[in-house]
Amino acid sequence: MILDSKIPEGPLKDKWTNHKNNINLVNPANKRNIDIIVVGTGLAGGSASATLAELGYNVKSFCYQDSPRRAHSIAAQGGINAAKNYQGDGDSTYRLFYDTIKGGDYRSREANVYRLAEVSASIIDQCVAQGVPFARDYGGLLDNRSFGGVLVSRTFYAKGQTGQQLLLGAYSAMNRQIAKGKIKMYNRHEMLDVVIVDGKARGIIARNLVTGEIERHSAHAVVLASGGYGNVFFLSTNAMGSNVTAAWKAHKKGAVFANPCYTQIHPTCIPVHGTQQSKLTLMSESLRNDGRIWVPKNLEDAKAVREGKLKAVDIKEEDRDYYLERRYPSFGNLVPRDVASRAAKERCDAGYGVVANDTNEGVFLDFASAIMRYGKEEAHIKGIENPSNEEIRKLGEKVIENKYGNLFEMYMQITDENPYKTPMKIYPAVHYTMGGIWVDYNLMTTVPGLYATGEANFSDHGANRLGASALMQGLADGYFVLPYTIGDYLANDIRTGAIPTNTPEFDAAEKKVVDEINKLVNNKGTKSVDYFHKKLGLIMWNKVGMSRTTEGLKEAIQEISELREQFWKEVRVPGSADDKNSELEKAGRVADFLELGELFARDALEREESCGGHFREEYKTEEGEALRRDDEFAYVSAWEYTGKPSEAILHKENLNFENVELKTRSYK
Repeated sequence: MILDSKIPEGPLKDKWTNHKNNINLVNPANKRNIDIIVVGTGLAGGSASATLAELGYNVKSFCYQDSPRRAHSIAAQGGINAAKNYQGDGDSTYRLFYDTIKGGDYRSREANVYRLAEVSASIIDQCVAQGVPFARDYGGLLDNRSFGGVLVSRTFYAKGQTGQQLLLGAYSAMNRQIAKGKIKMYNRHEMLDVVIVDGKARGIIARNLVTGEIERHSAHAVVLASGGYGNVFFLSTNAMGSNVTAAWKAHKKGAVFANPCYTQIHPTCIPVHGTQQSKLTLMSESLRNDGRIWVPKNLEDAKAVREGKLKAVDIKEEDRDYYLERRYPSFGNLVPRDVASRAAKERCDAGYGVVANDTNEGVFLDFASAIMRYGKEEAHIKGIENPSNEEIRKLGEKVIENKYGNLFEMYMQITDENPYKTPMKIYPAVHYTMGGIWVDYNLMTTVPGLYATGEANFSDHGANRLGASALMQGLADGYFVLPYTIGDYLANDIRTGAIPTNTPEFDAAEKKVVDEINKLVNNKGTKSVDYFHKKLGLIMWNKVGMSRTTEGLKEAIQEISELREQFWKEVRVPGSADDKNSELEKAGRVADFLELGELFARDALEREESCGGHFREEYKTEEGEALRRDDEFAYVSAWEYTGKPSEAILHKENLNFENVELKTRSYK
C-alpha cells in the first residue's frame, strides 16, 4: 500500500488557495442527484451536514443520540482558537500554525496545519453570523483568553460552555436543512459497518437503537465524524456512549488507522474517587489562566492534607510548591497539556499528592491570588479607598464568577467543596485522541469515497493537541474543508444515479452485522460487559497510559489479547436483538475497544521515542522531559488491518518539514 497524502505543490501559504482553484466542482443542478451519508452530529459532522445540504447535496445524517445536539462536542468548555489577533499581542496565521506544529511535537503535516490556521478566522465569522454568543470585552469586540502552549490570547469563548454554544449554532443550521428536506435525520441509529462496492464506499449498515431493526443506507460518499476513542480507557472525560465502532469498522474494511498511541491526558480533571466510578469530569483548561497549580513542599503536609488533618488554605505560601511555575517560568501554568500532566504525575509519584484516593493522586488548582488581584482592580475602578481584604475578595470573586461561574458551580455540585474559598483538586485524565483514521489532504481515507473529519481522523494535532484546537479543527473540516474537497471526488458521480441497496455487497455486510449481534446475544456467559471494559481500562491506564515502558507494553498486548478471548467466551448480554437493548450496544462497542486496545499498545511499542502524549520511560532527558528521535520516528504510523490486531501491517508516511525547524520543545 502506498500512502499518498496528496499535499499540493507550491509555497505553504498558497497551497490551499491553489488547491481550491484547481479541483473539480459539481454544478448546483447535479448536486441534487448526489447523496452523502454523514455519521456523527458533533461539530465536525453537524457543520459538514449543514454545509453540504446548503450546497445542494442530499444528506443522510446519523447519530446514536436522541438528538444531534446531544453529541459530545456539547461538553467542550474552554474555547476555540482563531488567529484574528483582536488583542494586538502579535498573533498571526503563521504563529497559530507554528504553535500547533510545535505543540504536537512535530508529528503532524505542515500543509494540513497551515490550512487549519488559515481558515480559523472564518470559523469565528461564521459562528457570530449564526448567533453564537461569544464573550465580548468592554468595547464590544469579541474577547479572548489564553490556553496552554501559547504566548498570545487567541481563544474565543462563551463562558465555560463554548462547545454547547457552537454545537447549537451548527444544529440550527442543520435544522434549517432538515426543514427543507435536504437533510434526512436518523436519530438513535448506530453505524455498524461500511459497505464497499467496486472499491468505493457506497453506504452503511445501521442498527435502529429503538426497534433493533438492521437497516441499509446507500450514498455516493460516506463521511465519518464519529469522534475519538478515549473510552478505550473506560474512565475518561468522554461521554459514556463515545466509542470507536464507526472508525474501527471502517478500519476493518480497508481504512488504515493512524497513530493510535497518541492520546491526550488532560491535566485539569476532577480526580478519581472510587472503583465504582463510571466516568471523569473535565475542568476547563481555561481555568489555568487564573488558577495556580501547586502541591505542598513537605511530604508531611501532603500526608496531613490527605488524612484531613490539614487544610490547603492553612499551608503557608513558602511551604507551597508551584511546580509548573518553578519548572517552566516562561509559560508557567499554561504549559501544554502533556507537559502539565506529566509534571503532576511526577509530583504525585514522589508522594506529594493531596487526594485520599487509592493512589493518592491529585494536586491543587488555586484561585486565591487571582481573586485578590481582580478584587484590587475592581476596587480601584470603583474608587474604593483602602478596601478591606473581605471587600477585595468579594469583588474578585464576582469577576471570577463572570469568567468561570458555571465551571465553579459544576465543581461544587460534584465535590461539595467551594473553589472560591478553597483550592480545587485536580489530576490528569484521558481526554482527546490525536490518532484516528488516516486521511489525505482532501480528508479522504484509503478507501475511495470514505472521508473522516474532526477527532475521527488523525490529521492536525500530531502527538499532542493544544487546548481549544479540537473545536477549531471540527468546524474547519465541516464548514470550510470537506465541502470543497468532496466535490472533487463526486464530480465523477454526476451520471451514476441512485446507489441500490439490493446488491451482494449490502447482503454480505448486513449478514456480517447480524451474525455478530446474534453471537453476542446468544452467548451464555456469566460476566457483564462492564466487567471486561473496566479490566481493559485498567490495563490501558496502568501500562499504556501517561507513561509507558517496553516491558509494560508487551504485557499489555498479551493481556488485552487474552481478555478479548475471555470476552467472547464469557460475556453475557441480556435481552434480545429485536428491540432496544443498551447492553447489546455496549457489548459491540467494547468488542471493538478490545481490538483497538491491542493495536494501540502495538503502536506505542513500535514508537521507541517520547513525544507529546506518547511518553516512553526509556527515552527522556536528564531533566525528565520527552526525548524525540526525529532521525527514526518523524513519520505517521498507519496500520493496515489484515485479520486481527496482532497481524496489522505498519505503513509509514514520512513527515517533511520545510517551513519549521525541528527542535526540542522547551517551555522554560
